[in-house]
Amino acid sequence: MSAPDRTKWFSEARFGMFIHWGIYSLLGRGEWVMHDENIPAEEYNKLAWQFNPRRYYPEEWVALAKEAGMKYIVITTRHCDGFSLFDSRENDFTSAKTAAKRDLIAPLADACRKAGLKIGFYYSLADWQWPVFFKGPEKDPKGWKEYRAYLHGQVKELCSNYGRIDVLWYDKMKPVGRKMPYTARDWDAEKLNAMVRRLQPHILINNRSGLPEDFDTPEQHCRGSAPGRLWEACMTMNMQWGYFKADFLWKHPKTLIHNLTGCASSEGNYLLNVGPKPDGTIPAESVKRLKKVGKWMKVNGEAIYGSRRAAWSSGTAGVVTSKGKRNYLIVHWWPGNRLCLPSVKEKIKSARILATGQKLTLERRGERLILHGLPKKAPDVLSTVIVMESA
Repeated sequence: MSAPDRTKWFSEARFGMFIHWGIYSLLGRGEWVMHDENIPAEEYNKLAWQFNPRRYYPEEWVALAKEAGMKYIVITTRHCDGFSLFDSRENDFTSAKTAAKRDLIAPLADACRKAGLKIGFYYSLADWQWPVFFKGPEKDPKGWKEYRAYLHGQVKELCSNYGRIDVLWYDKMKPVGRKMPYTARDWDAEKLNAMVRRLQPHILINNRSGLPEDFDTPEQHCRGSAPGRLWEACMTMNMQWGYFKADFLWKHPKTLIHNLTGCASSEGNYLLNVGPKPDGTIPAESVKRLKKVGKWMKVNGEAIYGSRRAAWSSGTAGVVTSKGKRNYLIVHWWPGNRLCLPSVKEKIKSARILATGQKLTLERRGERLILHGLPKKAPDVLSTVIVMESA
């Protein structure tokens, strides 16, 4: 399958849901709690025998993602703590072999496919259950070989046992005290990814195995890659990825829309995270925000899905996306009755507010294009979209 065929859906989706979930949610202090609080494995691993999410209904997660206007979901099948949400022959530290007694990934993958969403699997190449991860291949080459075989084995399971998988989202980390990060050679990433592509020929793979592969993954910012390179900004809704009870720094829906439109205007995707509670429910604050973004997307989604970079700048207004002869001026900072665009060289024949259909008057002053007749107040306080048609 050619690259354009494989990547077309991704470059049109623009908006997805990231899900960080695991036994760490029981402690409610984020997905790095084992590492950051230096909890010994023999103590931490007991959480697996308490993790039985009785209110986990993946269809509800998928329905919420769809309501928000998202086109795909990426879930942490196994984070750095080593606990797998899927059944695995590689070890017993899995949801299927502890308290939950079930594979938690399969029903989500099925729910996504039934609802028409793409499904992606996050998989951490770091595993704190293995002491050799902290030692490295130089100090324990035999142990590292065993560790690498385990990683390859689990990735093979993920790509073999769950039907069509659309994204493989690797993650990595550099152990404290190590001078250089692990490399593609350390992971034997060429062999690993070749196996993945044999099993899932259409799959998209991110850049965190040490090889560029299909797309880049900036974290907590929307500064993308060079034109022509696929990218996806993964960002949190508050400050944390995994469920963190004390984190009340929730982003305003306007901020979330700024991030989404910022990514879209630079031909990137916005992968917005939720951290479910240990019982399988998504925090109410996340739900509330996703519903508000979804309401905005129902009206303005055409400015986001399949968007491309525009040939001109929005000046002080916000951002611009483009599709064919249509440019979408997404106004974050409403100027009042008159809006000035600093340098629009192409001929614009009409402009209207997308939500209301109200037509605006255009005035050309050299390269400057001035829009007259805007309402004094923004029609949408979150962000208002103006459709501008080129001649």
